[in-house]
Amino acid sequence: MRDENCIFCKIMAGEIPSRTLFEDDDFKVIMDVGPAAKGHSLIVPKQHYADIYELPSELAGEAMKLAKRMATHMTTVLNCDGFNIMQNNGEVAGQTVFHYHLHLVPRYKDAAPILTWTQNHFSDEEMDELAEKLSVK
Repeated sequence: MRDENCIFCKIMAGEIPSRTLFEDDDFKVIMDVGPAAKGHSLIVPKQHYADIYELPSELAGEAMKLAKRMATHMTTVLNCDGFNIMQNNGEVAGQTVFHYHLHLVPRYKDAAPILTWTQNHFSDEEMDELAEKLSVK
């Protein structure tokens, strides 16, 4: 599957150059052109899936295995102090390229935070109700 208007599909097809760190039959790992940190890279499936909802479960599992492999390698090579693995689904969640991808972001002690949120507070009743609704049966 391919989307002719997708920049990642064009990169996967070799129509747009990339700095490729790893490639196999299913994925390409490329450096992000607008990095949040030194070494920020992306795991991109070669086939087009808009988001996690379209991505087959087996491929999602393989993406996480590759993320672990890449994070371990990148931590050793870059001597970073931590690591973020992020994935956004939908515009409201920060997705800007609608081709599933995982961000691999090495983190360094004195760098500015890139992932923050304000903690919400819910009553015990609200939390119990949410837990009931969200429980997988």
